[in-house]
Amino acid sequence: MYTANPKRYNSMQYRRCGKSGLKLPAVSLGLWHNFGAIDDYEKCRNIIHTAFDCGITHFDLANNYGPPPGAAEETFGKILKQDLKSYRDELIISSKAGWGMWPGPYGDLGSKKYLMASLDQSLKRMGLEYVDIFYHHRPDPETPLEETMTTLDLMVRQGKALYVGISSYSAEETQKAIEILKALGTPLLIHQPKYSMLVRWVEDGLLDVLDKNGVGCITFSSLAQGILTNKYLNGIPADSRVASTRGNGAIEKDALTEETISKVRQLNEVAKQRNQSLAQMALAWVLKDPRITSVIVGASKPEQVTDSIQCLNNYNFSKEELSTIENILK
Repeated sequence: MYTANPKRYNSMQYRRCGKSGLKLPAVSLGLWHNFGAIDDYEKCRNIIHTAFDCGITHFDLANNYGPPPGAAEETFGKILKQDLKSYRDELIISSKAGWGMWPGPYGDLGSKKYLMASLDQSLKRMGLEYVDIFYHHRPDPETPLEETMTTLDLMVRQGKALYVGISSYSAEETQKAIEILKALGTPLLIHQPKYSMLVRWVEDGLLDVLDKNGVGCITFSSLAQGILTNKYLNGIPADSRVASTRGNGAIEKDALTEETISKVRQLNEVAKQRNQSLAQMALAWVLKDPRITSVIVGASKPEQVTDSIQCLNNYNFSKEELSTIENILK
């Protein structure tokens, strides 16, 4: 019988999401990998328990997380029912749709037909009446943006989602989505982009759009799926994500170029000087920007959750440190 740590809110930091009434933990837990049917259930449970015991109240999922697609939501739903049901009102649970889920023309992208069916399936898999945040997972060039945003608005009006967000939209697309949703009366709460020391496209306008419009930002892959840790400094460990060949967007061996690893080794030396692990520094580097609401971390073991949270001990950087990091990343 699981009982949550009574001191779980003592050390976690919570940041307001844009201009909304919602606060998110500075570190959130993502279930993109390691929570599928192939993964050990008790280990999944342990990771979730550890996260919540540390004050992580936000659990980020999507319809296609697994493998197979849907499996992560099923795993989380089982843990929710078994351990966290009495804590439901303390949790922020998010899901998404926008990638392929079933055959035929109605199982992908951004149509009303697909999004409504997908949300209903997600709620059923997790045993929920509503999700706290529902995202459109990626832009759909074939569906009018008005249709996709009107569907997000409908989800809120039906009580199936409290808030809505988008993921991986460009700055221009985001501005249009914000305007459409504002006119409908359902503000865009949050954007979820890929952002790390190695992937910085959000700095070219997106963060400014979000800040100007009072929209939150929660980042994924801020550790570049483990590249920005000490895991790959000396080769590819047998238990690593690269070695697992999971598919579904998981990192592959070709991402570990000699140029990238050389940068990572130099960044690791900077982290040592800051008395942080490389992973902690990489997360802190993202969180240093006040426009960032939260970073999503993945975990294959509970210790990775507790280690990641230590980034909150120091996310301030001197001008010299930032200059050194920039020179390494060039």
